[in-house]
Formats: sequence, structure tokens, C-alpha cells
Amino acid sequence: MKAAHRVWMLIAPAFFALSACGIPTTGVVEAGGPASGIKPTTPVYFVRDGALVAVPRTTDKPGDAGAALQMLLIGPTSTEVDEHLSTEVPGKPAEMPQALATAAPEPAPASPTPERTSPDGPTVSLHDNALSIRLPPGFGALSRLATEQLICTAAAAHRMGDLSGNAMTVTVSDGGGWHAEETDENCPES
Repeated sequence: MKAAHRVWMLIAPAFFALSACGIPTTGVVEAGGPASGIKPTTPVYFVRDGALVAVPRTTDKPGDAGAALQMLLIGPTSTEVDEHLSTEVPGKPAEMPQALATAAPEPAPASPTPERTSPDGPTVSLHDNALSIRLPPGFGALSRLATEQLICTAAAAHRMGDLSGNAMTVTVSDGGGWHAEETDENCPES
């Protein structure tokens, strides 16, 4: 019993000090706006030393393949260029206006999403588990690495809203006869 009495004698002063600290209870205090949390990002695939690299970009449209392609077509930032990132995909802001089409996040499973056209940017549509990217006139055939940038960027953005884990088929075409089709299985992890 003596040991228990000693422990109580050591703990009691701390207990009383904490319980009588003099801080009154209050209700909810309104102070500022709501917590904003972490801004969503989407991976955009650029090139470093001949290989694809996923770069997280802040977006207002997570899961939107068209918005991710818009970021890809604008190209790497000056900081990313300093980090030796580049792009094989042609298109800079002057050449590619911001009016890019987007894929619907969750289309009706039985029918494809309607193709949304843009006079200057690609159109993106989704049917089942396949994305279709149609490039505007003038793009022509792209290099393999440029095609992979488009495929990986579009598929990674779409996967943010669809976590099924199944391989996604992506077709890229220029409307003039050139097309490429691949799955996203070989895309580097973001």
C-alpha cells in the first residue's frame, strides 16, 4: 500500500494543476473559411533521358483526361525544363488554345460518350474501358515516345476516377489515316 500511496502523492499535484488551469469552455468559434485540404493532382508524362516520367500537376479537374492532355500540350514548366524534362508532343500555348475537349468521368456503360470537338485541340471519348484521342488536323504521325506521352497521360488521369485496375486501351488518331493503339500497362507508375 505504501507504493500506491507514493504514486498518488506524485500524480495528485499534476492532476489538480491540469484540472484547474483556468481555461473556460467555449462553443464553436468561427474563424476564417473552411479547411481547404490538399489540392488534387494528376500525372502528366514528360520525357527525361529518353524515358517517360510522371510529373504531378495540380488540377481543378481530377479524373479528366482532356484537362490532363491540355497540361501536356502546354509543355513542361521552366522548373521542369531545369530538371531536364521535355516533351515529344508538338504544341505550345500559341499553337494549342486552351479549348480542349474532355472525357466524361462516368459514362453510361452501354453507349460511348459523345465526341466533343474542338477546332484546335484533341477530342477525347470513352467507351467501356477504352479511351479514344483524336488529334486536330496538322498533327500527323507522332513519334512512339510522343504517342506514349499522350496514352499514359490520358489513361492516368482517367484512372483517378476509375480504380478498377484493369488495363486501359487508348487509341490516338489524327483523322488522316495515322493511328496508334496501346494499353497503359507499360506506363511508369506515377
